[in-house]
Order: sequence, then structure tokens, then C-alpha cells
Amino acid sequence: MKLVVGLGNPGNQYNFTRHNVGFLALDFYFKVCKATWGAKPRLGAIYGRIGDVLFIKPQNFYNDSGRAVAEYMKYYKIPTSDVLVICDNFDLEFGKVRSRSSGAAGGNNGLKSIDEALGGSDYPRMRIGTENDELRRKMGDVDFVLSKFTPEEKERLPEVLREVSAKIDDFISY
Repeated sequence: MKLVVGLGNPGNQYNFTRHNVGFLALDFYFKVCKATWGAKPRLGAIYGRIGDVLFIKPQNFYNDSGRAVAEYMKYYKIPTSDVLVICDNFDLEFGKVRSRSSGAAGGNNGLKSIDEALGGSDYPRMRIGTENDELRRKMGDVDFVLSKFTPEEKERLPEVLREVSAKIDDFISY
């Protein structure tokens, strides 16, 4: 069994914000696969299943995502090598998708939370670039990650999310 985690914040006010691109990626993947999410959160996350792969969107807020990830891993006995975490990265060019088999949190508080909950950073992660330096300078980091995508960025999102979906498929089939 594998676990794919999309990071984000619960609540409609966070839809289409940069920090919720992990949720957005999983929603897009589920739409393409014609899959549905569970009716109620379980173990601290909204969950869904496609075959023997679990997908979760932690509901403890972005900076506390580690609790739900650890709960699912413990309950289903999933090793860290079979967990993929999808998150935003405001230092990565908008639309660029970067995957690594492990690594540092690099200032991402969601990844820091997962590192703490798991006792290390030895799990695959996929970062989706949300960089917009001009907007980030005007707003500051906190407001920037909680800001909505610009109309131009929104227009490019389907292309980016198709690439993410293909990389999810690669992870699942590996």
C-alpha cells in the first residue's frame, strides 16, 4: 500500500491559494481518475482510495500536517519510502514540478511538521513551484502563500496539474 499526501489548509477560504496546491493536485487527480473522496475525515484527514493507494488531505492545517500523515502510516503500516508528499514551493519557478526521494524541509512548515512526526525526512516529496517574486515582495511570505493565484497563473494550472498527475502515476507504479 502507498500513501499520497497533498498539503493544504482546510476551509473554502483557502481554495486556489498557493499553499493549497497540494490539495488542488489531488482533487485534479481524483477528477481525472473519476474517484471520490470519503464522506467524512478519518484519522485527521480527508481520504480516498484508488486501488491499493491511499490519498489524504490533512485537516490539521498546513503547519501541523505531520499528525495525520503519521496516523495513516501507523494505522496502515506504510513505510516512509511508500509515502509521497505534494506541497508548494515559493522559491521554485511557477509551474515547475520537482520530485526528490528525500531531503530537507527547506523552510516549508508542512514538511517540517511531517519530519518531526516521522522522526526524519527520508520520504519522497514533490514540490510545485508557486514563485511570483513581485507579488511576494509586496505581500510578505505569510500573505503570499495564502494568496490566490493570479488569473494568468490559474490559466496555467491545468497544464501543471497534468504533469503532477503523471508524476503521481510514476510514483504509484514504481
